[in-house]
This record gives sequence, C-alpha cells and structure tokens, in this order.
Amino acid sequence: SSEIAPCSGLLITAVLLSTITVWVLRQVSRGWHGPAPPFQCHLVPESHRYDCYPERSVVVTQELCESRGCCFIETLPAVGGKRGVPWCFYPPNFPSYVVQSLNQTTLGMTGLLVRREKAYYPKDIQVLRMDVEFQTNTRLRIKITDAAKPRYEVPLEVPRAMKRAENPIYSLEFSQDPFGVLLRRQGTGTVLLNTTVAPLIFADQFLQISTTLPSRFLYGLGEHRSTLLHSLDWNTLTLWARDVAPTESFNLYGAHPFYLLMEEGGDAHGVFLLNSNAMEVALQPAPGLTWRTIGGVLDFYIFLGPDPNMVIQQYQEVIGFPAMPPLWALGFHLCRWGYGSSNETWQTARAMRNFQIPQDAQWNDIDYMDGYRDFTFDPQKFASLPSLVEDLHKHGQHYVMILDPGISSTSPRGSYWPFDEGLRRGLFLNTTQGQPLIGQVWPGYTAFPDFSNTDTHQWWLENLQRFHTHVPFDGLWIDMNEPSNFMDGSEEGCPPGELDSPPYTPGKEGGEMQAALTVCASAKQNASVHYNLHNLYGLKEAEATASALIQIRGKRPFVISRSTFPSQGRYSGHWLGDNRSQWKDMYYSIPGMLSFSLFGIPLVGADICGFSGSTSEELCTRWMQLGAFYPFSRNHNTQNEKAQDPTAFSPLARTAMKDVLLTRYSLLPFLYTLFHRAHLQGETVARPLFFEFPWDVTTYGLDRQFLWGQSLLVTPVLEPGADSVLGYFPQGVWYDFYTVRSTMALTFSSGEMLKLSAPLDHLNLHLREGSILPTQKPATTSKATRGNPLRLIVALSPHTTAWGDLFWDDGESLDTFERGNYSYLVFNATEVGHGGEGRGASRTPHAHTIPFCRTSSPPTSSMPAPRPPMSPLMQ
Repeated sequence: SSEIAPCSGLLITAVLLSTITVWVLRQVSRGWHGPAPPFQCHLVPESHRYDCYPERSVVVTQELCESRGCCFIETLPAVGGKRGVPWCFYPPNFPSYVVQSLNQTTLGMTGLLVRREKAYYPKDIQVLRMDVEFQTNTRLRIKITDAAKPRYEVPLEVPRAMKRAENPIYSLEFSQDPFGVLLRRQGTGTVLLNTTVAPLIFADQFLQISTTLPSRFLYGLGEHRSTLLHSLDWNTLTLWARDVAPTESFNLYGAHPFYLLMEEGGDAHGVFLLNSNAMEVALQPAPGLTWRTIGGVLDFYIFLGPDPNMVIQQYQEVIGFPAMPPLWALGFHLCRWGYGSSNETWQTARAMRNFQIPQDAQWNDIDYMDGYRDFTFDPQKFASLPSLVEDLHKHGQHYVMILDPGISSTSPRGSYWPFDEGLRRGLFLNTTQGQPLIGQVWPGYTAFPDFSNTDTHQWWLENLQRFHTHVPFDGLWIDMNEPSNFMDGSEEGCPPGELDSPPYTPGKEGGEMQAALTVCASAKQNASVHYNLHNLYGLKEAEATASALIQIRGKRPFVISRSTFPSQGRYSGHWLGDNRSQWKDMYYSIPGMLSFSLFGIPLVGADICGFSGSTSEELCTRWMQLGAFYPFSRNHNTQNEKAQDPTAFSPLARTAMKDVLLTRYSLLPFLYTLFHRAHLQGETVARPLFFEFPWDVTTYGLDRQFLWGQSLLVTPVLEPGADSVLGYFPQGVWYDFYTVRSTMALTFSSGEMLKLSAPLDHLNLHLREGSILPTQKPATTSKATRGNPLRLIVALSPHTTAWGDLFWDDGESLDTFERGNYSYLVFNATEVGHGGEGRGASRTPHAHTIPFCRTSSPPTSSMPAPRPPMSPLMQ
C-alpha cells in the first residue's frame, strides 16, 4: 500500500534477514562439526562476539581458533593496546550442554545438564546438576555444579529458604538445546539474564557463562580503580586479591563478584556469584558480560530490587549486614609511616590539641615494631608508647596500630613466642610437603597464619592479649593480607602442577604466575588449598581480629582491613590502599568509596592527602574537605615525605581543615544514625546520586559528588587552581547547609548542572528538601562532642513537610540495639500556615534550626525497644 511504500526497502531487508536466520537456526539444530562456516561467522555483529580464546599470553591465529571450532575474523586493533573485538569468537551452534531433565522441587526446580561433545579445556564435566530456588519474591538462586561429586564451595553462611516464593516479581525460562537461562522482570518484561548467547563451559579448572545485559549502566565488580560506572568497551576486570598500589586496569586488594545494573525506566537488579577462586569478568558493548573462574561452582544470587537501595539491602541479606562501629571510629584519624618514635607521634597528637583540631584516634604504621615483628614495639624509639596510649585515653582519644599477617620465622628458637607457638600448634600455611611455607615480608623470612583454622583464631587472640597488657590499643589495622609476599610463592618457589600452573589464569598479562607476590596456590590450609581460599584470606583474618578485640576489650571492635571479600562488613571497614598525592587519586577515591558502599562495607575511606609522594597545601586542603566526608576519615602518608597533618600547614589552610572537621563532628549524630540503619537493614551511608534519583538518567554516571544518606549532598573541588565547582542538582529544592536560615540558601532545580562558588576554605554542602538532620555542637573528640547540645536542622519541602531520625546509645557497648539499650527518635515536621493557610499548604520552602536537647549518657531500658521503622522513602 502507499502507506508503507516509503519503508518497503526496510521490509524486504527484514524479510531476507529473517529467512537467513531461520536457515541458520535449522543448521544449528542439525549441528556442525569442525570450523564454523564463514557466512555464519559474519552474521554475528562485532559487539556480540563472545571471546573463544581469552588467553592473554597467546597470539591467536586462525589455526588455533578453528581448532576450538570457533570463528576467526581479524579486526582493527584497539586503541592504546587494550583488548578490543575478539578475533576468535563462538559461532551460534557451538556445542554446549543440553537440559536432560527438569523437575519441580519444594523451593523451585532441579535439573540435569549433559554435554555431548568434549570442551577444549581439560577435565570438562559431562553431567551437571542445576538447582533453582525461588527464595523470596525478589531473590532467586541458581546453582550449577558437578552432578557426580562435590566440589569446593565458599564457606560463607547464607540464609536458607524455607519455602518457595509465593509472588515473585520475576519469571524464569530455559532453553533446552543448547542450555540457557532467560530471566525476566514481570512488571516490565525486561530480560535481565539471557545465557543462550554463548556456550556454558564447566571444566575442573575453567568455568564460563555469558549473558546479555538490559543496559550499559553497570556498577560493582571490585576491587578496581575506575569510574563508578564501568565501561563496557571490551573491558575485563580481574578478581584476585593482589598487593599493588591503586592503578587503573589492575586487580587490587579485594574480590567482590557482585554487580548492580540500572535498567531502562529506573528499575535495578543485582547479581552475585558466590565463588572465591581466581576470576575475571569480561564486559562488551552488546551489552554483555562473561564470568570466568577457575574453580568452585557457579552459585548465582539475583536480586530484583526494584530500586538500587533495595538491591543492596537484598544482597546484604545474603552476605550479612555490616557491624555497628563505635562512635569514635567515625571521628578523625591521623597516621603516618615515619613518625620514627613514640615521642614524635605524641608530639603530633599534642600539636593537634594545641590548635584545637578534632581528632579521635592516633595510629602507628610498622615503624613502631621491633624489627617489623608483630606483637612487639621498638624498645628504644618507641619506649614511651605505653605512656602515649595512656595520655590519649586521658584525653578521650584512642590508639590504633598496624599488624601484618607475616610472622617472622628467623628469631632464635624460644625468643619469639608468636612463631614458636604457631609452629608448635601447626597453625601456618604449609607446602605440599607438609612444612611451613616460608615467604618474605617486612621482617624478612616469614610464615603465614592459616586463618581458615579456628585454632589459629585462638592463637591470634592470645598474641593480642599478651601485647595489650603492655600497650592497651583500641583498634587494629590489618594490612598486607592478600596475603602479600615479597617473593613469588615461597623461598623454594612453587611445585609444578595444576594448582600453581592452571590451564587458564584469569587476567594475567604475559603469562604472569598465579603466585606473583603472594604464596603458592598449592599451599595447604585447614579448610582447603590456597588455590580456593586466597581471596578469603583478608576476610578470615578480619573475623579473627574482630573476635579477639571483643574478647579483650568487651566493646565494639574497630578493624580496618586492606584485603576484603563479601561479608567483610560484618567484621571490618576498609581503606582504599596505598594511593598517591595526586589530584586524580583524590577523584578516584569517590568511586572507590561508593563501590564499597555497594559491597556492604560502609566504613570506607582513602588516605587523605595521599600516601606516597609529597602533597601540596592546596591539594591537602581540598582533600581534607573531601575526606571529612569519607565514612572512615584518616589522613595518612609514607616515610621520607613532608608531614601532611593539619598542623603542618599555613594558618589559612590549617583553619580550613579545622573548620571542615568541626562540620563533620557537628554531623556525628546524623552519621551515626546512618550507620545504625546500615547495620540494621543494609542501607548505604555514602551513596551515589542515582540511588535517590533512579528515574534521572543524568545521575547514572555521576561520581564527582555523593550523598550522605538521603539528605546531604557533597560537592568537592577535585581540580587545582579552582575557585568554583560544577555540581549536578537533581530536581527539587536544595538548601545551602551553612546558611539554611537565609533566603539565599534555596536552590530550585529542574535537574541541572550549576556552578558553585568554592574558595579554598569552602566545601559545598546542600540539604535536600523534606529532610531533618540531627546535629550537635562540635568539640575536638567524639566523646567531648557527646556532651554538647543537640539541635535539628529542618529543611521543609514545598509541601512544608520534613522527616528525619536519630539513633543514640553509649557509642561503644556491644549489641545495644539487640539489648534495647538505646534511644530512637523519629522527627516529622509539618508547618501550620498562618492567615488562613491550612496544614500542609504549599508555600515557599524554608528551613529551621531547632535546639533539641543536651545529652550525657543515653537512657537505657530494661525492655526491648520497638524496632525502628523504615523511612518514608522505603515504606
């Protein structure tokens, strides 16, 4: 007809493509053998080419590719030497598993998957078992493993479903031949997972599964230095705990196989692969994703949200909610490697007091130790360390010291109890020959405690108890726990074999060994071989350390760990590692901090002003402003560089640093309440803007600003020489935090980028309409601040309403919420109009600052208090 004539060419093209597709599918059903036909290969768009030859140390030739039965088409090399469109990729008919049976169970279904042709990796498993559990209406579990014999699984406590979800917001379909999973969101029909796009491969040491993604807005998959929003432009992320200074494109200290994805329309979902083996995740512009791991099982949890806040809460329902930190942990912390003596450390703490700059904790790095040996202190240079700690305690401050897992093995027998006793009890990682594996760290030759052994936890406790009698520390900083090793594997290298030389090594350039700068993968541990447990080392040490602190002090533990794994938030916080005193490092700390919020580790921050290199006054001032709003706020730098604590700078810079720390201390009631909500129900503390504005696509890529909770917007300066900063303000009314009672405080935004004045002594903070923030007159410690008057900042919405809450307890006792020893207040504000205006009438929004009360010790109750309600935005 004439109505479709202008489009007839498109219709004919569509018909021809449809005919070709049907023909190809018929050939697929018959099965091809040998190299894939060229015409079939050219039908696969570049963005949908899933890599059939991911080995990075091999130059892939056509012969190598076709020996795997895959398509080979050369493309232009990627810019900058990065991996681009794969030359070797899977044809649509590549052999995979077939669904042999699928039966209903009380929780979902179970099935057998059978492979008819061998895969190209050795020891491929012919029959797999798949178990599907519809655990809740928003959570699904899909687990695939060997049907014939057990395999290693992560020893993580996860919730057990007792009944099948009654009204799931998802639907699940299966492709029988080849096997594939199709997961949809019921309300929108959005396909969240489609694993039919590439074959499932399940060999003993190579497991791979691919899926399409419903959008390009992907986050998580840590630990890496990158933007918050990941690039899907042929980007491969490796998950293998590694001691390396934060660098783009490198795998760093921890492993978090979890991603969050924003869908079209503002819905969100998350996927968690419960697997601790070496792994990589390949991202491509289809958009698509491929998981590759070299051990364990494929144990997926999918979280349906539907908003990003709910996704993270649902994830933490599986891995565990974070611990409630002591209040002093949220104060300002100061450290450096290179104080050189306890007297110099003491002098710095005194200088901070003299200038009345807030500080809650003083730290020491490894130079406090005698010969870098754990559980010792230098008897000459740090002879006054016990007196320093006593003085800190008298001033309401706390002391934190570093510990490394490497235990010196070279002291004369009988002179170093930690090694002697650990050896006697058999608590160290062993070689394949059953002898302690010896590596090299700061004290020289060392053995490594096996924290997968509960007996090691007792030994660790006893060591800490013995040291605490001399130096009554309050918290612990556990470093080098990937574990780091200054030699590859051990002093004897690593034995030949499949564990230390697997058929495939994820993400390694140039054939780098699995044991590079760590211990041999073949090392024996109580729970399994290190091959399986490497990524868990920091987690298990944190668990032992938190437990020891509870038994020693009888109070909430404070632990900061470098290496992390899912559920780490139950035991420790995290700092982002050995960064540099550079402007880009300051920027990267924001996506790093926000990523760990996604991972359920809210107590996170970076070394303020940078660890290595010398900072400048301008950089350190701007970084102190940003760092005052890290959930974990610590200034730390290395030896042989200029001091960078606030007292080391000019009066102008020092005053700016002091003022922003006083602002942080005034907000401690608000911050503490956010941590309570994180502990109770998995809310984030520092969060990306898109968590609160998921319908605003502009927020999806923003990582130069962030929120505290729902209410406080932080817009730092991240570039040198700037006296202004651009900030995005989502739709609504925003109040300048410092001038809330002024009519100039209002910003009415339709969702726009605004230029804000930002002189060197100013950090831009804005309050969101409809919020009530509990604040307190600040002092120089959290303990002193607790005794000052509280007040409320009420930022009314255009409908003249506002909401907020406050959780308050003694700040340090264990399980105060569980025991009912706390106060919890919910604040609601509704302005009653004058001159005939009724309650809730829409008026020009404005804010109030209201005195609240003077606090001392919080009230306690012998009866459990009611569970705090969810905020209105969550109900």
